[in-house]
Amino acid sequence: MAGEELDEEKVRRGQLTPVFFGSAMTNFGVETFLNAFINMAPCPQAQMAGEEIIEPEKTAFTGFVFKIQANMNPAHRDRLAFLRICSGEFEKGMEVWHTRLGRKIRLSQPTQFMAQERTIIDNAYAGDIIGLFDQGIFNIGDTLTLNRPDLKFDKIPTFPSEHFARIQFADSMKRKQFQKGIAQLAEEGAIQVFKQIDIGVETLIVGAVGVLQFEVLEHRLKNEYGVSVVMQTLSYHHARWIVSEGDPRNLTLTSSTLIAEDTDGSYVLLFENEWAIDWACDKNKNLKLQDLKN
Repeated sequence: MAGEELDEEKVRRGQLTPVFFGSAMTNFGVETFLNAFINMAPCPQAQMAGEEIIEPEKTAFTGFVFKIQANMNPAHRDRLAFLRICSGEFEKGMEVWHTRLGRKIRLSQPTQFMAQERTIIDNAYAGDIIGLFDQGIFNIGDTLTLNRPDLKFDKIPTFPSEHFARIQFADSMKRKQFQKGIAQLAEEGAIQVFKQIDIGVETLIVGAVGVLQFEVLEHRLKNEYGVSVVMQTLSYHHARWIVSEGDPRNLTLTSSTLIAEDTDGSYVLLFENEWAIDWACDKNKNLKLQDLKN
């Protein structure tokens, strides 16, 4: 690229990747990089809400929650929902529709982040990301709008779990902290939580995309919630939600297939391999399964 002018259109199309050299530790070149990033990055794009196209400049305020993070400040045990603004202008303290809850809520103390720094803001615009203090009313994928209670952005895709482990608290005095920690981490999307039917709630099954997530889970439960856990890796690699009617206890399944419930009480089958899935479908003609819950 020496001596050539950077083709920013190729950068936006993903055909060219510029490389910057600097040091975040000594703050050398960071400002230059951020300014160049702003100039090269595309403007906020239109978003789909069903069949409707939401234009960033022509539509009143809309946004969706794409991430939830608990305990970002361990001293305050806070919980933040990250909102991507899709259109219009956000104003501090504004009242908006929460589509999933079907009611209006007020958005106070909106926060923006730069590394470890937090700033309370008064306004934000399409393309911005802000943090909202969450008292448990937000889920990933929630839509917020100024005056469109019927509007709902398309779901954020999730990856099905491929690894599973049985987990329980080591200290019976930590049961409440264990349940709170598991619930909050599941709401973040870090894990999926299942309960084997017809047994107590002291032992749960957690699912993850990668085995490293189990180490992260154990670390966060210990350091953020003060809970030590005992974890046993399981041999399952596939979760399938049952969408057909009937009691899953009456199904003909392999001896290794596990019947469980998710956090909403929906029935899930955990399989060791694809052969066990095919066997279950072959032996139960009316059985209908799906790998992702709607």
